[in-house]
Amino acid sequence: MLNFKQIIVEKISKVLNLDENLEQYIEVPPNKEMGDFAFPCFWLAKVLRKSPVMIANEIKEKIDISDNNITEINVQGGYLNFFINKDILTREVLKEIGDKKEKYGSSDIGNGKKIIIEYSSPNIAKPFHIGHLRNTLIGAALYKIYKFLGYDVTGINHLGDYGTQFGKMIEGYKRWEKEYNLENNVIDQLTDIYVRINNLCKEDESVLEICRDNFKKLENGDKYCVQLWNKLKELSLNEFQRIYDLLGVEFDSVKGESFYSDKTDAIVDILESKGIVKESEGAEIIDLEDKGLGVCIVKKANGSSIYAIRDLATLKYRADTYDFDKCLYVVAYEQDAYFRQIFEIGKYLDISEKCMSGLKHISYGMTRLSTGKMSTREGTIVKADELLREAIDRVDKIIEEKNPEMENRKEEAKKIGIGAVVFNNLCTTLIKDQVFDWNTILNFNGETGPYIQYIYVRTRSVLEKVNKIPVYDEIDITKLNDKESLNVIEILYGFGDTIMSVSEKNETSILVRYLLDLAKAYSNFYNENKIITEDEELTKARVYLTYVTSIVLKTGAGLLGIEMPNKM
Repeated sequence: MLNFKQIIVEKISKVLNLDENLEQYIEVPPNKEMGDFAFPCFWLAKVLRKSPVMIANEIKEKIDISDNNITEINVQGGYLNFFINKDILTREVLKEIGDKKEKYGSSDIGNGKKIIIEYSSPNIAKPFHIGHLRNTLIGAALYKIYKFLGYDVTGINHLGDYGTQFGKMIEGYKRWEKEYNLENNVIDQLTDIYVRINNLCKEDESVLEICRDNFKKLENGDKYCVQLWNKLKELSLNEFQRIYDLLGVEFDSVKGESFYSDKTDAIVDILESKGIVKESEGAEIIDLEDKGLGVCIVKKANGSSIYAIRDLATLKYRADTYDFDKCLYVVAYEQDAYFRQIFEIGKYLDISEKCMSGLKHISYGMTRLSTGKMSTREGTIVKADELLREAIDRVDKIIEEKNPEMENRKEEAKKIGIGAVVFNNLCTTLIKDQVFDWNTILNFNGETGPYIQYIYVRTRSVLEKVNKIPVYDEIDITKLNDKESLNVIEILYGFGDTIMSVSEKNETSILVRYLLDLAKAYSNFYNENKIITEDEELTKARVYLTYVTSIVLKTGAGLLGIEMPNKM
């Protein structure tokens, strides 16, 4: 398909003859009346020692548009505005989607490149709450998007299955095991144990020391501690899998911190050989104060490993095993400083420059209750499975009221309810905190997941009313020259660029915004134009536009992890 942005860049380059990446300056004007693309000339003022307006006019006069891809160029202020040929645009977009269907917007840009994405990573023996949902859904969406672009992607669930918290769980279970039956509601009961032991640790410092000693015993292979730890892992993973199944989330590798525990001594040896490990009050540390990154503990005074050294062992293992081009850590922004430490220390681990330059912390905002921050220790959480079931149940009740005869009602309610939750987690800029509110998450009006699903169902309803969906060769593209049709086509044209932008910025909200814009544009087209008319050629053209819109809506939503219903 023609890349109009690249065509414009080539035309400008022939005039300016500058060693500069001009594509980075191409913009989309805020108002379509101003043009389809704009090239600001302000930055050229210092280079060419002329006013931006004069530069823009000189470029305009020298650009050759005889190939008819560009129909008009005008100057407004210091901007050079380009109007592309809408007939060519329509032809290119409709044929491309018709040919590629659900592969439209995909790319081979990632061929031969490996990406590791770490996401979800819940703690064993703790509830999978709504805070974990955002982490899981961001990572799962990026996983699908990078695959769509041709990358060799490995999705990793890095479980929190090691550390002092397990020393606490072991101690709590020792003390109160007769009060609990782990055959039912296992996570609820483990949470109760965890809250109780934490409260006891706060009251009695000696209990906390016992818990720390329990973890040391676990590291040393104590039979009782290891058996109990394995039991807690198995029970927890079974619970987590139910949630992953509901969300349709998959992983290529599920490994906990414990997998790397026997690799930490080698990491310490490497760091010591580099002369950067110091002793401080019996513990081993790395001082990064000169880099503004504070101090990183790599081994506790009692000899126990700490999560930092296990994360460094994880980094080394991944680099040696996968030789990745990118390694993305989807972890909340509260860990920003910590990952800066890990990435800095990683430079001393004899890891290739390619791998080190590909490290990226995908920082995202926390999910909070309206009453404040969630805490497993305090027992103030909203569990993910309860949230998902509640979302499905609420949608089911709405359908029962409005369309009780709907086929496969339960299955459609599941798609809509979970789609609403997924959308809610991905719709805002990732770095922003989210406040959990039932009224927001299941508001089906306005900019929501169910709205996008509803517009998709509307496209399918139109297609079901015709005997046959036309193919591109049967379409008279001149029938789609009205404002509403062209707006849909222009948005469809931008799908590939949108996917690329998501990957470049690791920002899922870009795709969410695109799907909302496309849904609104099609809704406007639908409301302003009768689709099935007495004019057979007009009907074919509008039905075909509906068809390709349905493809892109479904493809884009699928990349986010939102499944489209058949009815609403």
